[in-house]
Amino acid sequence: MTLPTLSDIAAGGKRALSQALAAIETHAGEPALAALLDEACRAARGHVLGLTGPPGVGKSTLTNTLIKHWRGSGETVGVIAVDPSSKRTGGALLGDRARIVTDPEDKGIFVRSMAARDRLGGLSDQTVAAMVMMRAIYDRVLIESVGIGQSETDIAFAVDTVVLCIQPGSGDSLQFMKAGAMEVPDIVAVTKADMGAPAQRAANDVKGALTLYTGHEDWPVPVVLVAAGRGDGLGELTEAIERHRAHLAVGGRLAQRRGAQEAAWVEEGIRAHFGAAGLKAASAIDAGTAGPFGRELAIARVLASRLEGGKTG
Repeated sequence: MTLPTLSDIAAGGKRALSQALAAIETHAGEPALAALLDEACRAARGHVLGLTGPPGVGKSTLTNTLIKHWRGSGETVGVIAVDPSSKRTGGALLGDRARIVTDPEDKGIFVRSMAARDRLGGLSDQTVAAMVMMRAIYDRVLIESVGIGQSETDIAFAVDTVVLCIQPGSGDSLQFMKAGAMEVPDIVAVTKADMGAPAQRAANDVKGALTLYTGHEDWPVPVVLVAAGRGDGLGELTEAIERHRAHLAVGGRLAQRRGAQEAAWVEEGIRAHFGAAGLKAASAIDAGTAGPFGRELAIARVLASRLEGGKTG
């Protein structure tokens, strides 16, 4: 199978994108796929939003609300919903049809479910590659993480803006403080704001927790109360998202963030296949000027060759 070009994927609609996303798994480790993904990296056009938080906090409801808002504004949207994995099949346990409601005839929205499998950071192994592909095609990309509780920092390495969702009366703010997750969000959304006083208390707790962390000096993290099912607080949330997007556009912040993410993707890929020793050896390998996917493939081939040479020697 010959991989399509990025322009072919963009022009081919949902079917072409579905086939391209399937190729991410079937063509893993092939130069043609790495080249395609690196091209998509260079062609990035959309803003990537990540929603993270524990199960039951209302991420899917908020996802539906944001989709409607963006489509109502005429923006195209790609969604990656990362689900828990089936122990039997390894596939996504819930599936996007059960969580996210969209018009199948709407060509401006594309939703893909992915199984988290064994990852503990709330993302799938293919999430980054799928995001890169969607980011080159759609105005908005939204990643909804699996929601496993305290180990959810991976999402910061895949998105431009992180929204951490917390629900009233759950003790989430204390748990996230213990896990260091308060260093991750660019925006905090306290969901189920229609609960009234408990929601306001949760917001106050979060604001207090955020004051204990450094690293947010140039961007004071806003805390927004939302009741997504009723649309309450949606305007404040979308306004905060747009302010953060504008913030990233100043002084090269977006390029710096994405550059750090790409370096992390390469490190993660090498560590996953070759361990800590392989990652250390990789630092001395010249991978050229390719994009992150090409660099990872080049380093992996050198390391694999050395391992093979060691076996035969």
